[in-house]
Amino acid sequence: MRQSLANTDAPAALEEAKALYAAAHPTSRRVHEAALGSMPGGNTRTGIFFDPFPVAWARGDGATLWDEDGHRRTDFLGEATAGIYGHRHPVIRAAIEAQLERGWNFGGHTAMEGELAGLLCARFPSLERVRLCNSGSEANTFAVQTARVVTGRPAVLGFAGCYHGGFLTFTAQDNPLNVPFETVVAPFNDIEATRALIDAHAGRLAVVIVEPMIGGGGCIPADRDFLLMLRERTAHHGIVLIFDEVMTSRLSPGGLQAKHGITPDMTTLGKYIGGGFTAGAFGGRADLMEGFDPRQSVPLQHSGTYNNNVFTLAAGIAGLGQVYTPEAALALNARGDALRERLNALCHRAGAALQVTGIGSMLAFHARRGEIRSPADAAQGNAVLRSLLFYDLLERGIYTMPKRGFMALSLPLTDNDFDALEAALQDFIEARRSLLA
Repeated sequence: MRQSLANTDAPAALEEAKALYAAAHPTSRRVHEAALGSMPGGNTRTGIFFDPFPVAWARGDGATLWDEDGHRRTDFLGEATAGIYGHRHPVIRAAIEAQLERGWNFGGHTAMEGELAGLLCARFPSLERVRLCNSGSEANTFAVQTARVVTGRPAVLGFAGCYHGGFLTFTAQDNPLNVPFETVVAPFNDIEATRALIDAHAGRLAVVIVEPMIGGGGCIPADRDFLLMLRERTAHHGIVLIFDEVMTSRLSPGGLQAKHGITPDMTTLGKYIGGGFTAGAFGGRADLMEGFDPRQSVPLQHSGTYNNNVFTLAAGIAGLGQVYTPEAALALNARGDALRERLNALCHRAGAALQVTGIGSMLAFHARRGEIRSPADAAQGNAVLRSLLFYDLLERGIYTMPKRGFMALSLPLTDNDFDALEAALQDFIEARRSLLA
């Protein structure tokens, strides 16, 4: 890391880091500029864009990525939890190659959809019945709509600062792309305020939807007592409790619902369950899901050409059945807990205003001191320093999520990779010490 970057003005340091990045990535710049002619901003995925242009990846293997300029980086982003198997995992690759030989786009059912559904129901306590779809965003929207139909109530309670897909967010600013549900917004991890809101709006509430740990918004765990209160009040009022475990389902063999021993009415899944391919699922109690049975005279409609696409099914079955077994889930998350403790110990020893939150294999950096229990707490962190950390780590060969400081560990990451991350963080703290006081 260039010591010339160690100055006392954070915005100036960030601009210098961006300039160094741009100078080292001329091919990525050309890729971006070429895309500007056909896509707004040259981009089709807002969350991973960063200034002055994003890195263009060329290939990956294991936990390593190479960009179009030939730079090699260790992948700590893990495709925002979808890439738990790393790149080119031999078991996943073999499943896809076998499916290529059998064909695709059959326009009908295969044995694989029931097999993947069975694996999911066996893992997650709330899933008596499940439907497959194409993303976590789809899964959350279908789950919410299912609850609204079954209960006959219109409103949805979510939590401030939380994200459940591109058209179901509860951020500080209204999202104009949100599905126009009637919404009630509660403060995350605030038992008394949330209980009061649920009780006050119970007659209109169909759904309470919550991530048992906020994922991409900063890896902020929900207190178990908070989740227990949600379970008790929703059951009391006949409101459907949805756990959005699109990200957090990886954090134990049966997700955070199993880890906490709290069973919601419905669960949504996505990310890694398709073996690295487009995937989503929603399900729960059999009585809530029975409306989708097409043998009924007037079933609920849930169609989608790629709901049962054979590549997702093949990769998902191979991944859950052979690779991310319950034993593998326990081991990876134990390694993640140990890594988080190491990084926090480093920050503490250095006296740096920096910390790492999360559970298991999901971690996030925050440039602030003090406990973080909500998105409001996280928002008090120094966003400039967190962005600066991204560029400095990238220069040291470590890829994390731009702007958010988010990491999702993959199975092929080694102890040496963890050592390299710790060393890179140490360099950042030393170079930026005056900014982290």
